[in-house]
Amino acid sequence: MVMGELTEQTELLVIGGGPGGYAAAFRAADLGMEVAMVDVESRPGGECLFRGCIPSKTLLYLADIIHNAQRSENMGITFGKPRIDLQRVRSWKDEVINSMADGLVTLSKKRGVQLVKGRAVFEGSDVVRLRDSDIRRIKFKHAIIATGSRTQSLPEVSIARGGRVMDSDGALDLADIPERLLVIGGGYVALELGTVYASLGSRVTLAVRSDTLLRGADPDLVVPLSRRLIELFENIYMNTRARSLKETDNKVDVVLEGEVEEQNHTFDRVLVAVGRRPNSADLGLDTTKVKVNEKGYIVVDDRQRTSDEKIYAIGDVAGGPLLAHKAFREGKVAAEVIKGEPSAFDVQAMPAVVYTNPQIAWCGLTESQARQQKRIVRVERFPWKFSGRATSMGARDGLTKLVIDPETQRILGVGIVGHDTEGLIAEGVLAVEMGAVASDVALSVHPHPTLTETLQEAADRFLGSSTHILPGKKGD
Repeated sequence: MVMGELTEQTELLVIGGGPGGYAAAFRAADLGMEVAMVDVESRPGGECLFRGCIPSKTLLYLADIIHNAQRSENMGITFGKPRIDLQRVRSWKDEVINSMADGLVTLSKKRGVQLVKGRAVFEGSDVVRLRDSDIRRIKFKHAIIATGSRTQSLPEVSIARGGRVMDSDGALDLADIPERLLVIGGGYVALELGTVYASLGSRVTLAVRSDTLLRGADPDLVVPLSRRLIELFENIYMNTRARSLKETDNKVDVVLEGEVEEQNHTFDRVLVAVGRRPNSADLGLDTTKVKVNEKGYIVVDDRQRTSDEKIYAIGDVAGGPLLAHKAFREGKVAAEVIKGEPSAFDVQAMPAVVYTNPQIAWCGLTESQARQQKRIVRVERFPWKFSGRATSMGARDGLTKLVIDPETQRILGVGIVGHDTEGLIAEGVLAVEMGAVASDVALSVHPHPTLTETLQEAADRFLGSSTHILPGKKGD
């Protein structure tokens, strides 16, 4: 970066230090570009590292430990009731975050990426003004907007930091373990954080506006999870909304409306997890040629280019799905395109993972999507009750599904529910992305006994013969 009295200059300015931002900055630096990265935090990581993916998965891992200890009684091993040292839990979570954040600082320095703490506001297509920073302005040849997204609330709900009505950021602070917790929402954030608190000892009530959990997920995959959540949560109310919330005497009085017998309830805390919205406002985009759509997402093409030739956008701020791994890929694409490399975002299999217990993961075309598109497909299911490894782990309620084109035999989509689907889905991603056919998976020798065999056996079923299910048997 060229130093100046009031204005500094750089070849590439990355605005936002989350997964997409630092992936873009690192890739650009590796390609030989001069890079500065501006973020409101002093260290890279963004929402994912500090208030999202990493802290939530750290806590979910602890929830898994508790769950496994509880169910091991059926296998002949009994543990006592867990004693929760909440301060140590918070410290462990923070240690994980700080370790990763410090690592990203080191990677930035080693790559020569200039880290700037502040808020960037465009004053034109080649310059930003910085707020809360020692630097006044930065001029650039190209910029990548990677400002991410933030939690959104409901019109009838007011969320104040430190209050008893929380968003996901507040829930991850883990101020206490409320005796009674209301979770509003039916998406992955609501279910994951509800799982954490229920495992730590809260009596959790879930209120969902729609009639389904995890809208967009394959219903077959949601069924085993729903059975588990019915056991874990105290109440699950579908087609129900919170009409009003009022904090009184360290409690929250809530009026629920919908498929619920009693409308008036009192909870110790309320978690609102009803989605996210892009951080595109207050960026000064009106001083550029960048266009946003009606929902506030920045409009980009498959090379992450905005309508302003000098400015690119990636990650959540550029539209869904709002996933860190999508942002990683888009960040690399943007850096490569700016450098003149032949690159584009043409992903065929974007994986999604829900880290509940059991986990759910899918990629590519779902059965529901195929039906909506009136596309002819064959769906092969391999229930885990026929898997030796799943049986040995007490995880027989899992399911592996393949969505296959019956003519070309190409694998179009993969869905899995059960133990460790976060790792299993990678084979599905590779299969869909490379255009694999069923025989590619079926003829690849999978180790035994493993859960990966469920993918092989599902492919075997498509070809007419699965070792552990009789021909013609549905097995569902």
